[in-house]
Amino acid sequence: MRLPASRLRRFELVLAAVLLLVLALDFAFPLPTPASDSPTLTVLAADGSPLRAWPGDDGAQRHPTTPEAVSAHYTEALLHYEDRWFRWHPGVNPVALARAAWQWARHGRIVSGGSTLTMQVARLVDEKAAGRSVPAKLRQIVRALQLELHCSKHEILSLYLNLAPMGGPLEGVQTASRAYLGKGAADLSKAEAALLVALPQSPTRLRPDRAVAAAQTARDKVLTRMQTLGVWSAADVADAKLERVFAPPLRARWLAPLAAERVRQDARRHGSAPPVIQTTLDAGLQARLEQLLTDRLNSLPDAVSLAALVVDNRTLEVRGYVGSADFTDARRGAHVDMVRAKRSPGSTLKPFLYGMALDEGLIHSESLLIDAPQNFGGYAPGNFQADFSGPVSVSEALQRSLNVPAVDLLDRLGPERFAGRLRHAGLRLRMPANAAPNLSLILGGGSTTLEELVGAYTALARGGIAARPRLTPDEPLKEARLMSEGAAYIVREILENGGRPGSPFRESGQRVAWKTGTSFGFRDAWALGVTDRYTFGVWIGRPDGTPNPGHFGANSAAPLLRDLAAALGPAEARQQLAPRRKPDNVVAVPICWPLGLAESATDPALCLQRRIAWTLDGAVPPTLPDRLRPGSLAEPVWVAAGQRVQPGCAPTAERFDAVRWPALLGPFLDAEQRHPMERLPWRADCAGNQPVANRLRVVGLEPGTVLRPAPGQRDVVLKLQAIGAQQGTTWLLDGQWMADSPKAAAAQTLRVERAGNHRLTVMDGQGRWARVEFQMAL
Repeated sequence: MRLPASRLRRFELVLAAVLLLVLALDFAFPLPTPASDSPTLTVLAADGSPLRAWPGDDGAQRHPTTPEAVSAHYTEALLHYEDRWFRWHPGVNPVALARAAWQWARHGRIVSGGSTLTMQVARLVDEKAAGRSVPAKLRQIVRALQLELHCSKHEILSLYLNLAPMGGPLEGVQTASRAYLGKGAADLSKAEAALLVALPQSPTRLRPDRAVAAAQTARDKVLTRMQTLGVWSAADVADAKLERVFAPPLRARWLAPLAAERVRQDARRHGSAPPVIQTTLDAGLQARLEQLLTDRLNSLPDAVSLAALVVDNRTLEVRGYVGSADFTDARRGAHVDMVRAKRSPGSTLKPFLYGMALDEGLIHSESLLIDAPQNFGGYAPGNFQADFSGPVSVSEALQRSLNVPAVDLLDRLGPERFAGRLRHAGLRLRMPANAAPNLSLILGGGSTTLEELVGAYTALARGGIAARPRLTPDEPLKEARLMSEGAAYIVREILENGGRPGSPFRESGQRVAWKTGTSFGFRDAWALGVTDRYTFGVWIGRPDGTPNPGHFGANSAAPLLRDLAAALGPAEARQQLAPRRKPDNVVAVPICWPLGLAESATDPALCLQRRIAWTLDGAVPPTLPDRLRPGSLAEPVWVAAGQRVQPGCAPTAERFDAVRWPALLGPFLDAEQRHPMERLPWRADCAGNQPVANRLRVVGLEPGTVLRPAPGQRDVVLKLQAIGAQQGTTWLLDGQWMADSPKAAAAQTLRVERAGNHRLTVMDGQGRWARVEFQMAL
């Protein structure tokens, strides 16, 4: 039956008026802006695991997501448990509302709200719609209709996924999944999905990190409902109920907090930070690394901190980053990022010096160096243990981290040139105000960071090319050549296969090239390691720069480095078993000491010691020039009647070819180590001005003396003098430094504390020396 035209017209007018009223009310009372517009800033590991999150402007933590980025198990459980008719109703479910109204009328209170998922979203976007009162429900209904008017079902579902309360400051399924479960919402199992569906019903009462039993009961209720509805099978539900509900406290989920803070600040400096920042960190390795450093704290003083950095050599990605040992301990400078702190590197720069010297053709791996007291224009370095070894090779000097040979080599290479090469490769040495690079650089006279050191050490595994570690995947690769491929290979071989006593990797079965360092005053202890895959370093000290006596690279940092190498896992050890390719321009060549030349190019009579050296580009450089006696170490010797003479002094003298050691090594050589011709005595009237040992004499102690302490004492004090010395004296006992005297003729007091046989040596500034052997008996 058709309505009369007049009645149809009135109906249309009424409908239009209703629509206009609805539109006017919608315009007058617009939907509030969802709080998801103020998202959490979340920093993630490489696999998407959360490292650290900062709340939005309203204090809530939320991680934006979409239905497509959430596990199908979750959306399936959510819609079947909360609102099976979500896809079809207009925002409200009349049947559910009618049932709720009848229950209210019968009981005098609201028993069930009849809420749809859209109504729950309405309650989340409008605070005045929250609650279970009748006015609140009516407001929810109106807002739900508005939502359906303005948003698609997909958009409404997205709002719920992002705004649902999940306990404490957490909002949204993605945030809860990462905070409680340590994974993204895309990877939820059925049990985990059911837990997060139940949680918004009572976020405080059901928090899995605080109320495990209540959370598990609520989860099982959802699982049972899914089985009752026939959505999930009984077997799947039974398996899901076997999963234990567990979540650590929210803050305990933090990993790499200082690394996360760093990338957040970097993002802000380049504009507004995105809600999600991806890093290159390996969450599993990071957790092991943090636990390793935390365990080590028990053996360190309260104010001491630790830092560590692990970089993948293939990609330069940072895989592990610990800026402080305990982020919660203010006594240890918890918030100071020691990965980036500028500290003295101690001896950790020595591998780069030897690599550059190899490239310059100054040395090969077995070049003869001098470990003896020397003065370089007023700078007189000593070794860490205060003893000297005399003749050492490049390999021995680097393996044992001897100071004097390194300073000698830097003096020949040039400290400004050395610092410039390092700066070009990304390792900048900061000098004190108005100071220029000097010889102290090689012993820690400048300052740098753990990050720059690790970046430079990657050159040993990357064919001599150093690079800046990358903490985010979109960070550009910045690399520069530090040394040649051949030099990097030789230096790494020296550091890896040194086998010195007490080596922390001697029994580990791992191939690790490693180097330690200690800054002046025990302020910084370092250890750097290089494997085929990783370069890693550790630092130990006090962030405020106060000395930490008794802790140095070898006894504190090296054991920690060994444990860190083990923490990289068995896959790393297996990978290292593959043979490493030796560059074609690196060749093992027999050489001879003291000349340092190839054995094939040396007269057999002048080859006093034979060694096998790594050489680069076919170059076999000779021993560095003698600082005290210019000229070649190979020299003619004139002999008459079994005694050495000056040429022209004895008409019957016969000429022989001989070889000598550098003058500063004289006190450290036994007679058997010298050339037979050099061992011959000088004829008194033909000795000339040769710097022979008998021109310097020790007064106060005779050879062969047996000393005994006074009753009740365990040491002997000697008062000695060096007669004939010039330009100051240095006193050594068994090769260990005892004292220096700027006045050559000044008396010197020395203390002998150990029983047994001893060798006392005095050297002057011209390389002359005298030795007295004696014994002390208790």
